[in-house]
Amino acid sequence: MLADLQFLEEWIPERMDPGTVFMLENQAKLGSAQNPYVAVMSCPRCGTMGLITRRQLCGSETMICGGELCSAEYRIDGENICYRSPQ
Repeated sequence: MLADLQFLEEWIPERMDPGTVFMLENQAKLGSAQNPYVAVMSCPRCGTMGLITRRQLCGSETMICGGELCSAEYRIDGENICYRSPQ
């Protein structure tokens, strides 16, 4: 299943719909030097916001929602969100 990724130009938390990304400033200062946090992304299923790393944004690593009632697992592929298929 695929969904489209959306980007916000300025930080307005109320406009963070599911699957929205906001790029952070001063990225090199957040997280580990090898894989810093570069953006805030809202879960494409439930909208819970969380920090994502450079590798996650590039699609090299998957993400799991940190929401209390959601366990969506997904990755970014270009401008698409690809969900992990159920096994």
